[in-house]
Amino acid sequence: MTPVVHSMSPQGRTGGRVYLRMIHEVTADSIEWQTVPDYKRAYTVRRGRKVRHLARLAPHIRELRNAPGSFLWDDLSILFFTPEMRARTVFVFHHYEPLQFDSWPLEPLLWRRLFAVLPQCRAVVCVAPSWAAFLRERGVDNVQVIYNAFDLAEIDRVRGMDPAECKARFGLPQNEITVYAGKAVHWKGIETVATAIETDPGFRLVTTGSNTIGSPGHHFDLPRPRYLELLRACDVGVFTPRMREGWSRCAAEALLLGLPCLIQPIAGLGDLARLTEQPHPDPRRLAQQIRERADAAPAESKTVYETLARFDTTYFGNAWSRLLSEVTGP
Repeated sequence: MTPVVHSMSPQGRTGGRVYLRMIHEVTADSIEWQTVPDYKRAYTVRRGRKVRHLARLAPHIRELRNAPGSFLWDDLSILFFTPEMRARTVFVFHHYEPLQFDSWPLEPLLWRRLFAVLPQCRAVVCVAPSWAAFLRERGVDNVQVIYNAFDLAEIDRVRGMDPAECKARFGLPQNEITVYAGKAVHWKGIETVATAIETDPGFRLVTTGSNTIGSPGHHFDLPRPRYLELLRACDVGVFTPRMREGWSRCAAEALLLGLPCLIQPIAGLGDLARLTEQPHPDPRRLAQQIRERADAAPAESKTVYETLARFDTTYFGNAWSRLLSEVTGP
């Protein structure tokens, strides 16, 4: 009989939703997935969004209290679980960032309670070693790391494209250094990069995503195949967030597609920088650093690719299948 696992709906484009969707995909043949809605991304007004989400989700959680099966959860609504439900739960912890709190003054208390109940879970998974250390410092010992993973066939298809041709398709000048600064959303550091290069005609700033802050450069909101081709058209990636990320998928994909990068050593992004030996950005000489990175030897790109290629869908599928078999088994 196929084990049943309940989770939040994996719909959405954030890194956390992509991670959850990949878990569903790589275990689809061995797990019967049943989902509940994720309301917090349905609100256009951020203020109080998580509280409204929790209020709407509470009846769904109550209905699950006597449901058979296990749980894969990555949401504050685990606070509605009974201890017996948490004992059947694998919790995915993406990251913790007070800058993103939208439900003051209640939200800090919810997170404090979350850290208190996580030890009741069967297992806790995070995507980078720094977050595992963060949780252990808060008394969560049953934690392990399963990194973000990538479809290398998809990556290799784009790596085989000519960067100059990709530039031409996106209307990016060949005689400028195209700088990819990640998603144009709050606290990702886009402004830092824009300020460093705004007076230099030799640079072209590129950002992606839903653009919640008004990107000062060339902004693109593209379907995934075109997004990867845009990365292939860029020359250097610069990631200078203020927020503590999980293990930036944008930065990892830029590295896989051959971009030399400058990466702020913060939280999971710092783990990625150390793993791939990418230098740190210095705001006082960022423009000079970008020019230096644009001249990086091709051998560096090959070494970085080989480092990150370990985290392919086979690695991801094996890690998650093994963990879920332990949770759902007899």
